[in-house]
This record gives sequence, C-alpha cells and structure tokens, in this order.
Amino acid sequence: MIINDDAITYLKAHDQKFAQIIELYGLPSSWSRPQGFETLCKIILEQQVSLESGKAAYEKLAARIKVFDASHIARLTADEMRAASISRQKAGYILGLANGILDNTVDLEALPTLTVEEATEVLVSIKGIGPWTAEVYLLFALQAPDIYPRGDIALINTIKELWSVKDSSEALEKSIDWSPYRSAASFLLWHHYLSKRGRVNPIESL
Repeated sequence: MIINDDAITYLKAHDQKFAQIIELYGLPSSWSRPQGFETLCKIILEQQVSLESGKAAYEKLAARIKVFDASHIARLTADEMRAASISRQKAGYILGLANGILDNTVDLEALPTLTVEEATEVLVSIKGIGPWTAEVYLLFALQAPDIYPRGDIALINTIKELWSVKDSSEALEKSIDWSPYRSAASFLLWHHYLSKRGRVNPIESL
C-alpha cells in the first residue's frame, strides 16, 4: 500500500507542506488499478486529456466488445475505433499493444518480476508509451513506492503553487526530496489538487 504510516511520517517530517495538506483535506485513498492490458489501454486513452475524457473514451470502446482483452481489441478496425471517439494515433497505439500481446512480443505479466528501471524500459519500448504512461502504470497498477509521473500537469501545477517552482524540470528536481516515497507524495498532491477544486478523483471509478 502506497499510503502507509512510514510514508506519511517521512513526508511530514521532511516537508511541512504535506502536513498542511493532510490537515486541510485528510488522507487520500491509496488508489490502485488492476495490472494488465485493460488498465494500460485506459492510461493510453488518458494521455494529454482529462481523466473524465479518458474514461468516456474507454467506455465507448468497451461497449463495442464483449470482453476487454487483446484478442477482442485486435479484431476492431480503425473505423470502429474512430467511431468510439478514439483518435487515429491512440487507436494505433492500442491496436499495436494488442497485437504485441497476441504475438508474444509484449509480456505485461512479467513486469512485476522486474525492477522499476527494467519495467520502465520495457514499457517505453512499446509504441505510444512514454515516461508519463509508464510511470502512471508503475504507480497505480504495480504500486511502486517511489514514482513521480513527471509529465502530469496536475502534479506540476500543484508543485508550482505550493513551492513556487518555475517549470516541470524544477518540479521533477523538487520531487527528489521526497524519495523513497514519491508515490505517496504524488497521491497527496493529487488529493490537494482535486480537493481544492471540489472534485472527486475519477481514478476511483476507473
């Protein structure tokens, strides 16, 4: 579990901002997602859009197949994917991932046996999966304890707000202070971002 006593104690001791977040909004849920193809497809659909938009695209896609797995996705045509409001680019990524699983060039089941560095290398070698997608999968599906999704706009904006950093590079540098509990720190920062705006985290329903 990412949100645990050791992580919270460490973060509060190392930076008062985390104690303030918890005082204002309480502790977030220790959000998680199942491992595997379906979750990775959901994260691909969330690239560069809101979680709500990604969820809507996923639901349209899921409605077109009986089971959300590689074999059923691989049977869809590009036109069917577009009819589900999936962009041409993301359709290509998802179909490529499905075909990679079917021809055994992609093995998602092996990821939990690898180090974070090794798992990241495997994921980013798949077309359409960059550092953000890989890091979000490692955080939510594999529950890796020391992940900061460097390209996440909500995290970057929250770090800018709380620590007055200038850009994403400085935000990434700041996150090093929270190691080895950067995953818990990320959850707290998302919790702050959403709670301040009166939003329920849609991750919980994905």
